[in-house]
Amino acid sequence: MVKTKAKRTVKSKQGNIVWIGLVICCLLVAVAGRWGYLQFYKPNVRIELQKKQSFLFINTGANFEQVLNTLTQQKYLQDVKSFQWMADKMNYTTHIKPGKYLLKDGMSNRKLLTMLRAGQQTPVRIIFHNVRFKSDLAAYVSAQIEADNNSILSLLNSDVYLGQYGFNSQTITAIFIPNTYEMYWNTSAEQFIKKMHSEYKKFWNNSRMNKCTRIGMSQIEVSILASIIEEETQKNAEKPIMAGVYINRLNKRMPLQADPTVRFAFGDFSIKRILTKHLTTDSPYNTYKYQGLPPGPICVPSIASIDAVLNYQRHDYIYFCAKEDFSGSHNFARTLDQHNRNAQKYQRALSIARILR
Repeated sequence: MVKTKAKRTVKSKQGNIVWIGLVICCLLVAVAGRWGYLQFYKPNVRIELQKKQSFLFINTGANFEQVLNTLTQQKYLQDVKSFQWMADKMNYTTHIKPGKYLLKDGMSNRKLLTMLRAGQQTPVRIIFHNVRFKSDLAAYVSAQIEADNNSILSLLNSDVYLGQYGFNSQTITAIFIPNTYEMYWNTSAEQFIKKMHSEYKKFWNNSRMNKCTRIGMSQIEVSILASIIEEETQKNAEKPIMAGVYINRLNKRMPLQADPTVRFAFGDFSIKRILTKHLTTDSPYNTYKYQGLPPGPICVPSIASIDAVLNYQRHDYIYFCAKEDFSGSHNFARTLDQHNRNAQKYQRALSIARILR
């Protein structure tokens, strides 16, 4: 009896130890689970209160250490260690994808890493407006995408590279159609040009191509003339009339004598009054000195200006001059005498307003 009782006591103690061990294991599992849950789901991204959101830029070829340095230097992470642990568990450290990523205040490690690992970046929007020189265009675009100014400008100046798209360094601005374009931040200079060429082909649909054929001009020639009209007037209603004037002059083999081309050749679009020193500028873009269209667009023309050329108004005007009221409108003339009278009124208004250049 004593031995049996002793055995029961030993078994009871062993059972208690096992039970206690199970309880401890359960508690440890619960604690570990709670800890893991917090690493996954607790808020860990901190953005300044006044912003609530910011962007993380990851360069092409960046490694995990560089991504982590950016996050820590910008103080986006409240708990760096938990982010590192999670990045390893989610296999992000070897799956870095470049781009522009939207960070929101209160994002968890899981949400942040899921976005980064999947490459779910925020597209950038590029809008072309009032661009004249290639250097300005390259500077503007490089501020929106990863490709730098020099790499973009280098392609825009490369006749060999641009030849594959049917352009050269003088005509390339014709490829840019003013619109809003979405692309990813990690776009290279080559990808950017390819994207613009794709959009160019979409713009020049069958309808516009047929109109080119009807008026006897190429797409590039239309863009060149449209760029001159773009600089001549902001009045869309006048653009088809003005296009008709220039086409009349081309057909008569008369010089275009377009003031904006002189400003482009002189490199100064702030000039209000064209003087003799401007007219003598030796440049193929100076349409007072050289007959026909200049070798390339003098700006990125608007769609309204391009369509104005394609749908130019047929008339017998040969001349036009800005109105003396500085309204931005123009007086159109059929004869040189009539044009000279209009020009005298405008020049007199400039003198009264003391506009010397």
